[in-house]
Amino acid sequence: MSEQGQRHFEIPKEMRSMADAGLEQARKTFEKFIEGAQVAAESLSARTATVGAGAKDASAMAFSYAEKNVQASLDYAQSLVHAKDLSEVMRLHREYVQAQMRSLAEQASEMGQIVSRTAMDAAKPKH
Repeated sequence: MSEQGQRHFEIPKEMRSMADAGLEQARKTFEKFIEGAQVAAESLSARTATVGAGAKDASAMAFSYAEKNVQASLDYAQSLVHAKDLSEVMRLHREYVQAQMRSLAEQASEMGQIVSRTAMDAAKPKH
């Protein structure tokens, strides 16, 4: 893309402001949703004596992952709103995808460890 084409890639200030406001509202809404979901999960766990430690750990981990992933997406969207040109958009996208792939691999590994540990604990003979 020519330098002139990259200079024409500009988001008007009013649109940036609207996007920022929308993203901030999305963050607040998501935070309220996560808080409510965590309260509901804790309440359910407290009332259900059969929920094992492994299931509780997996549930807490899943909430944590969901929160981190949505926050990363919101941060990415906000950075795109402030991109100055197409090359910056491409760089931000590349960095976001790479970071999310690393994060998802770590999350899958950690969740696998919890599931394995839970399965091993469940297979232990009860005395």
